[in-house]
Amino acid sequence: MRRLLVFQHVPYEILGNLDPLLRDARFRIRYINFGREPDAQPDVSKYNGLIVLGGPMNCDEADRYPHLTTEIAAIQQAIRAGMPVLGICLGAQLIARALGGRVRKNPVKEIGWYELNPTEEGYKDPLCGKFAGSQQIFQWHGDTFDLPHGAVHLATSPDCANQAFRFQHNVYGFQFHLEVDEPMILRWLSTPSMAHAAEQAGGSDHVDDIKRQTHEHIRNSIDLGNQVFGEFIHLFDRPPRRTTLPSR
Repeated sequence: MRRLLVFQHVPYEILGNLDPLLRDARFRIRYINFGREPDAQPDVSKYNGLIVLGGPMNCDEADRYPHLTTEIAAIQQAIRAGMPVLGICLGAQLIARALGGRVRKNPVKEIGWYELNPTEEGYKDPLCGKFAGSQQIFQWHGDTFDLPHGAVHLATSPDCANQAFRFQHNVYGFQFHLEVDEPMILRWLSTPSMAHAAEQAGGSDHVDDIKRQTHEHIRNSIDLGNQVFGEFIHLFDRPPRRTTLPSR
């Protein structure tokens, strides 16, 4: 049975639709919730892959959240070992930082449903090639990343140029949230701090707009996520190949 390590930061950012796909593929999943175990020191070598989930903190807050430094080191260890690695939102930013990329404020906070487009390389990619042109995808972020040296740019949006990248064949960073379902989004919107952030980003009616758009787009998003994440799971069929990190 393949063993997967998952880095979690807050209770409401979870694997979502990824969870049943991984369990159907007979993965044994081990969570490390840094919100509850901030001093955890994970041994990545005991696992076959790594997923890093989202969270409200940013990469430059290691003074408040020292585990971010621990996570970056663990991500580097996983990449060097050649195992499949996936980062979602904050997770993508941490992977970019682990590869020497810069993480910074995005000009616009994307909270809600936004147009996302694959790049030319994205259409050729096993995961992002599942996008049939422009799609409405759920977002919740205020930061963005610069592409690390050697990474392939896979997706973009009108207000955030770098939405997805691949490093080598097995490391992916997604700024967006394909793992969400409708109950997860409604849970986020019922959290006072997150509802306030949504209103700040889009105005007093934005929470209601997100709920309406979620009902409209969630089925397509789940179907697409199942295809994309299914291809990520296929990466585990390939033998790991040790990788050298890009020089900074």
